Amino acid sequence: MRFCPWYSLADAAAHAPSSRGVLQIRVADGLLDYPTGKSAMLHYELADDVRAAALKYPIQPGLLCRHTVELSAADDLGSFHDRLLRDFRARFGALPAGAPS
Repeated sequence: MRFCPWYSLADAAAHAPSSRGVLQIRVADGLLDYPTGKSAMLHYELADDVRAAALKYPIQPGLLCRHTVELSAADDLGSFHDRLLRDFRARFGALPAGAPS
């Protein structure tokens, strides 16, 4: 699966689709501290409506987001999202700072 280029979270209404997909949110500058490393990633979300998910996330200066593109009926978004979270936790020792525990 592929993601579109990063764009400002403040511009999500214009860029994010109102369809199912995976949303990623990151800080534009700097890195966040995690137990076993640093990452710019703040949030991963599997959403039935990516635009609505992006718009409900608190908009703060300096946040970027992107979403999956070119999806097919065969794509298993649930497994893809689960793998992103599992790999993140394995690498950084915790879920992304904005993800539910």
